[in-house]
Amino acid sequence: MAERQERTAPDTVPTRIGQVVMLHHGGDREEARSRFLRLWAELGEHGDPLHRCTLAHYLADTQDDPADELAWDLRALSAAEELADGRSTAGPSELRGFYPSLHLNLAADYLKLGRSEAARAHLNRARRAAGALTDDDYGHGDGVRAAISRLELRLDDDGPPGGESWGRPRRPS
Repeated sequence: MAERQERTAPDTVPTRIGQVVMLHHGGDREEARSRFLRLWAELGEHGDPLHRCTLAHYLADTQDDPADELAWDLRALSAAEELADGRSTAGPSELRGFYPSLHLNLAADYLKLGRSEAARAHLNRARRAAGALTDDDYGHGDGVRAAISRLELRLDDDGPPGGESWGRPRRPS
């Protein structure tokens, strides 16, 4: 009976991620990072790829070191690729919506690290994938497309001076 209840219990992971995102947006970056890391430990390397993708995607924003940010964004992309392989219940349209933002974030990470060629490669992937974006109540599609254009301008100027941030958008919670 307990096993049956466990299978039918509502999935609380997205809610928990959303709560930590609000904490982060409220300005408590360190606490948010700590809670995200605890949730990551709970999920484990073999947890639901949709949860790992979402969590790693947000966890990247809490990092102080650009190399750590890149590592988390790469984990998010890896989990998204598992989703594409059919290892989750996420639908194809939901999955297509991840890629523009994931590649945009990777492009920004590589630019921060001075790796403009890798940044351009991921920016091109983001632009190609952006056709799958739809606009929701949050204007997510428009925001990602605008951020792609802003980053493209930065890359044309050889990146932001002095590590200036261009404010990449994240998926709304």
